[in-house]
Amino acid sequence: MTILARDVAGLMPGGRAPRREALADTRYSALLGEAAWARLPQAVRRRFSKPVRPGAVTIYRGHVLSTELSRIGYLLAQAARLVGGPLPLTPGGGGTVTVTVIEDPAFNGQVWSRSYARGGRFPQVIHSAKRFLGATGLEEYLGWGLVMRLRLSVEEGALVFRSVAYGLELCGRFLQLPSWITPGACEVRHEDTGSGRFRFELRLVHPLFGCLVRQLAVFEDPA
Repeated sequence: MTILARDVAGLMPGGRAPRREALADTRYSALLGEAAWARLPQAVRRRFSKPVRPGAVTIYRGHVLSTELSRIGYLLAQAARLVGGPLPLTPGGGGTVTVTVIEDPAFNGQVWSRSYARGGRFPQVIHSAKRFLGATGLEEYLGWGLVMRLRLSVEEGALVFRSVAYGLELCGRFLQLPSWITPGACEVRHEDTGSGRFRFELRLVHPLFGCLVRQLAVFEDPA
């Protein structure tokens, strides 16, 4: 029997084939399309195509440059504590922040946890799941049945996540909320700044009350 060299190379001791790991996670690039994906800096493409095994954790460490809350934004952030506190609670900056990303097939996506240090108090921890589901192909699940549908785009070299609808998940169905009851348009920008660092910007803008929340933070790639 003839065994090709490529077959020999693919065998482990004992004749067992090695477990094949995915070369890349193509979910984000598929949502953007080839042309838009190619406009992103290589470092951004690498971060959002890195395959993560189920249960494995990727950790990003950084610090908050600034958090701005309008008066209405502050009240909204406090009220949102009733559903897990998905918004920053206090204005200011300078605190450290840690983001962990875990692949979880049960969520059809990734669980993101953000831990914000607060001097003299326990950190504020925000959990959400990016699910590759729904009409746009990407949803942010906030818990308590709250879902934000997202659309991806590339703008001036930054990867932008922008809300297009809010809804409640009930019995497996998405019930869209009317626009007048939502907090406004949510936008998150991921912008590479070179040398293994990137900037994160969160903005929540209401059509009547203007910018309610704006947060800037910088992060480093895992060592």
